[in-house]
Amino acid sequence: EIASKNPLAVTGSKVLITYARDHSTADALDYIGVWNASMLSAAHMGEAFKAKAEKRDGDFPDLLPLRNTPI
Repeated sequence: EIASKNPLAVTGSKVLITYARDHSTADALDYIGVWNASMLSAAHMGEAFKAKAEKRDGDFPDLLPLRNTPI
């Protein structure tokens, strides 16, 4: 069931849960606000809302793999 949901939202939830575990509530809420404002794709969110309205699973593209680039 989780795999059928918006992949950015699922990934974000995992990141935010991990962050919140190790930080204060205030810091976690600030981080959640920044994450939500910057990381959630309008296309993915639109598909999530459309799929819910049509009572079907969302059809989301796969996320690109993370890259480790030297700084």
